[in-house]
Amino acid sequence: MYKLKGNRISISVRHLVEFILTGGDLDNRRSAGQDKDAMLKGAKLHRKIQGKMDSTYSAEVPLKAEYARGDVIICLEGRADGIIDRDGEITIDEIKGTYIDLEKLTEPIEVHLAQALCYAHIVCEERGLDEINVRLTYAGLENDEIKRFDRKYTCEEIAKWFNALLDKFGVWANFIYNHEQLRNASIRSLRFPFEYRKGQRELAVYAYRTIVRQKNIFVQAPTGIGKTMSMLYPSIMAMGEGIAEKIFYLTAKTITRTVAQEGVKKLYEQGMELLAVTITAKEKVCILEKPDCNPDSCPRAKGHFDRINDAVFYAINNYKSMGRDEILEIAEKFNVCPFELSLDISNFTDAVICDYNYVFDPNVRLKRYFADGGKGDYIFLIDEAHNLVERARRMYSATLIKEDFLAADRLVKGHSERLHKALAACNRSMLELKRECEGISVLDSITHLLHNLMKLLDEMNKFAEDYPHISSEEVVKELYFNVRHFLNMYDILDENYKIYSTHLPGGSFMVKLLCIDPSKNISLCTNQGRAAVFFSATLLPMKYYCEMLSCDESDYKVYMDSPFDSGRRLLAVAGDVSARYTRRTESEYLRVIDYIADIVGARKGNYMVFFPSYQYMEKVVELSEGKDCFAGYRIMVQQQDMDETMKEAFLAEFRSADASPVVGFCVLGGIFAEGIDLKGECLIGTLIVGTGIGQISGESELIKSFFEERGENGFYMTYMYPGMNKVLQAAGRVIRTEEDEGIIALLDERFLRREYVELFPKEWSDYKRIGLQQAADTARCFWDRNKD
Repeated sequence: MYKLKGNRISISVRHLVEFILTGGDLDNRRSAGQDKDAMLKGAKLHRKIQGKMDSTYSAEVPLKAEYARGDVIICLEGRADGIIDRDGEITIDEIKGTYIDLEKLTEPIEVHLAQALCYAHIVCEERGLDEINVRLTYAGLENDEIKRFDRKYTCEEIAKWFNALLDKFGVWANFIYNHEQLRNASIRSLRFPFEYRKGQRELAVYAYRTIVRQKNIFVQAPTGIGKTMSMLYPSIMAMGEGIAEKIFYLTAKTITRTVAQEGVKKLYEQGMELLAVTITAKEKVCILEKPDCNPDSCPRAKGHFDRINDAVFYAINNYKSMGRDEILEIAEKFNVCPFELSLDISNFTDAVICDYNYVFDPNVRLKRYFADGGKGDYIFLIDEAHNLVERARRMYSATLIKEDFLAADRLVKGHSERLHKALAACNRSMLELKRECEGISVLDSITHLLHNLMKLLDEMNKFAEDYPHISSEEVVKELYFNVRHFLNMYDILDENYKIYSTHLPGGSFMVKLLCIDPSKNISLCTNQGRAAVFFSATLLPMKYYCEMLSCDESDYKVYMDSPFDSGRRLLAVAGDVSARYTRRTESEYLRVIDYIADIVGARKGNYMVFFPSYQYMEKVVELSEGKDCFAGYRIMVQQQDMDETMKEAFLAEFRSADASPVVGFCVLGGIFAEGIDLKGECLIGTLIVGTGIGQISGESELIKSFFEERGENGFYMTYMYPGMNKVLQAAGRVIRTEEDEGIIALLDERFLRREYVELFPKEWSDYKRIGLQQAADTARCFWDRNKD
């Protein structure tokens, strides 16, 4: 929205008037996609209108002016759509494309008029005028209809209005400037808040040099080294030196956002004056059971924009770190949408802690920073970066279901014949593809479908203006977003994609744009900032993650050694058991049960066992019932679709000091395999059944063939590397601090193969091969190692 350099703050005319003057309701029945569509069509219409003007008309005239307010200089800039000069009589022409029925438009929209008046004021000052004409030209995007509003102003009355407008922004501009001065002074005296652990100082230096040199870095850093502070501290120091303007701390899970918040709060203890906001998903902060952001459904949407600036100004003057609870409190006080409040607060904070989506997802990313390729001196700290590969694939893929067109048609039929025909045309295109599809079909061309989808999107935009209540129905709204996303993803389709169709269980039919290698799309996002730090405890093999997340071969790569004493951890690899599909027999399940019983029997304590699937886990539970193999233990079994409350209750059993010990049966790659922190006696062992390889499917085989066509090992890239990452994550639940000790048991003979051993972290070089006969003794020897 603005740029601050020294005491000079730059802002565009459009951003100025929208920020100060936007009022009214929050209403999602007109989507951002429609606004984007209007902008694209409006730009073409601009050029068409301008091209018809005579020689007195100057198009796209750049304008700049500077104004002092308090301690700052406000640098205002913009581009007038047109300036007409007829014998010294000047007219400012502001052109707006719209889907609004122009017959219903009786006067200019306030922010549009304000934009024209700002340009008029600058021209009055530049040319020493006494009066000036202001024209608002509205152009219908559907029919090229034109409606104009003309008025003559004295430059004196415009100046009075303009100065009042600028005075309001001046309050914000001085806050921004004074906060930066205060923040930088506090950072200069900042010290690393802990005694450096082994390797932690080096890690912080690597991060700082990456930021200074405007590079990207991939960091494999084991649990316990203190990654969060090692990234935050150098980033904040760089900000204090004027190298960076904003830090985006990006995470995949709520728990890692909480750790980042705690890191910032730790630095507050030294008097750091840094503003930070955590953006929580709309669904988790909405006062409604299901978000529906319009004044008919939500009381806070009514008049939201009339109150939002007061809420933001209160927030940034009374809070330093604003997480979910603080946002909810402020939103309630000012009766505004908490989600939109957090986004608007982010304009004025130094750090934004949020999900990956807000930087990388083309539908969700923060357009106030990243729209139209906008760049800034942003630092992207990407925590648990191993998660980004699969998340990015989903973000940049797009799916259409044939039956969704029929469902939407049932709702709109009888209201719009044109929309009905557009939906029917798309359905016919899908039907043609369905008839040609056997199993999974790779498609070379979907031109006919795309043509019909573009027509449909136009009709849905028009329909939304006339029937907002029907357009906000979930079926219609979801189809609109899916079609828009599909077309947007097709625009960036390249050699990293495959297009395929398939029949889904239940009889529905799908066409998908599958993004297999998201590196180009991720790089386009990180290139909008100054530096990106990808870090994780399981970024192995690093070559795979570098290839999937970046296009720059010159990125830095760092492997940090574990700071922990390997003698406090036993890594046992079973050589006589396997979770391969061909070995999933009752005798093999019983062997796994015996392994678990022998290892947990060596010392009472809390353990987690990770299975390759729910089906496998349920079979083990079934066969172990009635047996005495887990005497003295409570068996806790992960359920499918556990919510946050159920998850916390499950983990609470491990933290309870009074109850009998727990063996938790969990699914590898699930909610308990990553991002949980059970220190000390809360967890003393992890047993992992299987190598983490996912089920073979048509799509995964398509991904495999994609890599093979590139000359790479398709099996490794599709199955083995992602599977091993799940294993490493689950194994990392055990040793969390220097005081922790415990057992990691890998129960699958495939781990002993060379290709798997090569994927082990350096600190796993001391693994012990065991058989069932040695499992109990090996575990007991480990626990008894320090006894006399």
